[in-house]
Amino acid sequence: QVQVAESGGDLVQAGGSLRLSCAASGSILSTYSMSWFRQAPGKERELVASITSGGSANYADSVKGRFTISRDNAKNTVYLQMNRLKPEDTAVYFCNAVVRDTTFSLRNYWGQGTQVTVSS
Repeated sequence: QVQVAESGGDLVQAGGSLRLSCAASGSILSTYSMSWFRQAPGKERELVASITSGGSANYADSVKGRFTISRDNAKNTVYLQMNRLKPEDTAVYFCNAVVRDTTFSLRNYWGQGTQVTVSS
């Protein structure tokens, strides 16, 4: 069994910074892409940033230049450094990990989400 857990969400003022962390643990053989999604009230879940095991990153246009995704493969952990936060960044942030587990199955795993609130 594989678990994915996020941490780091908080209330912050506009212009501030936060760093989110997400760790995958359990019966893991390999972790492939790891991604951050977010969902604001009344809106669909959207991709914020993703990173491959080799370190190639992609970002949503709305966060380019402000957010940075990184990972520690040895710890099966992905980070999201969020700078110059805006009220429109307010959402629940979810971590997604593509994992091959010890049964050799390749699956998507989701965390439970962490709340980020940016006040104006």
